[in-house]
Amino acid sequence: MTTALIDYDSGNLHSAQKAFERMAAEVGSGSIIVTSDPDVVAKADRIVLPGDGAFPHCRAELFARTGLAEAIVDAVTKRARPFFGICVGMQMMATTGHEYEPTAGFDWVAGDIRKITPSDPSLKVPHMGWNDLVIDHPHPVLDGIATGDHAYFVHSYAMEVANPTERLAHVDYGGDVTAVIGRDTLIGTQFHPEKSQSAGLRMIGNFLRWAP
Repeated sequence: MTTALIDYDSGNLHSAQKAFERMAAEVGSGSIIVTSDPDVVAKADRIVLPGDGAFPHCRAELFARTGLAEAIVDAVTKRARPFFGICVGMQMMATTGHEYEPTAGFDWVAGDIRKITPSDPSLKVPHMGWNDLVIDHPHPVLDGIATGDHAYFVHSYAMEVANPTERLAHVDYGGDVTAVIGRDTLIGTQFHPEKSQSAGLRMIGNFLRWAP
């Protein structure tokens, strides 16, 4: 069993790699391969897409690598490989991003990525630091995660999910902010599970064991 952790120069992969390797060893789910090779992605049993920074830049970097985005789409949509999007990697699962300019996402989970606008003017954007999760719908990757568990966020844009059943968890930051999305073989977190201590590591372990 292999899990492909996609490397496309979208931020520091080191902490994500360490967290996934630690949990893969703990749950016995095979190897974690950091890769930008479409052939490796095509053969992988699971795919993880991290992302930091601006949505248009991340998407451009991903699609600039010959065959990489196509290999991810093929693995996810045609072969139903479990997929985990993290931060901007999650945002790219949406229909459209609206950071700087409208930018097409994969359109796997219907919805738009829009700037956070907290109702409380004292709340700063970016939304940065720890916040308490509110679980909206149970999911195997959220097994053992409860409302009130903490996750670590760094973002200015968030997903407005078209179908409420596909928003699995949110946080309150002057209004509801999407924290976890998912459907079928797809899961995505706006927060960084690799930086979210026990709750984040548990989610990573759950994903690596998940057989949808």
